[in-house]
Amino acid sequence: MSNDFEGRLAVITGASSGIGLAVTERLLSQGARVLAMSRQIGGLEALAGRFADQLTWMAGDVTKHEDLAQLAEHASRLGPVNFLVPNAGIAELADGLDTQAFDRQWAVNGAGALNTLACLRETLAKPASVVFIGTFLAKVTFPGLAAYIASKAALQAHARTLAVEFAPLGIRINMVSPGPTATPIWSTLGLKPDALAGVADQVNQRLLDGQFLDAGAVADVVLFQLSNGARNVYGQDWIVDSGYTIR
Repeated sequence: MSNDFEGRLAVITGASSGIGLAVTERLLSQGARVLAMSRQIGGLEALAGRFADQLTWMAGDVTKHEDLAQLAEHASRLGPVNFLVPNAGIAELADGLDTQAFDRQWAVNGAGALNTLACLRETLAKPASVVFIGTFLAKVTFPGLAAYIASKAALQAHARTLAVEFAPLGIRINMVSPGPTATPIWSTLGLKPDALAGVADQVNQRLLDGQFLDAGAVADVVLFQLSNGARNVYGQDWIVDSGYTIR
């Protein structure tokens, strides 16, 4: 797969931690050039020391059109863009009828991802590959996360139609939906440590290997979808969840 990425340009949002950071690091390790954007840049600064010639990074928010315009400007200078992973995402616990919570999460998880693709549309190579990030929860339920799940499920539905619309341009669009993954997003839910530990124990009992996924395991699937090995895969949502959704 390394020949698929050597010297080619990937754009990743939400790139400074979790799955985004893992995807960024794996692409860099396989010789890709990466344009990375994230609101927090600590993880990217660490990578910059190892991949100074390959990594271009910027602080930015996918809900801000001026930041996306700057991202597009960088991409135009470095491009064309061969690979795109609009990974930026947030999650918050809220009442299922709290539409403001949905609006906040859709702004990042849905509109943010779609606007990232829109701002880079003219910079995408032909062929190119786009991988959105969904969630395994769209197949099950999780009380308190209805708005988060809805934002990701709506993106998944949108991506399927986009896959058909972009296919004639030589651009493949797919999705990877991670299961419970050990990333910082869990700490943003506002749960007390003992409550979070209780949730983790319940989740682990449903995982066939008994433990949360490593972000790198999800990143490996993302890279395969980006690669030429998945050249005939269009509009698919691959769930990587250690068997959670089949229990």
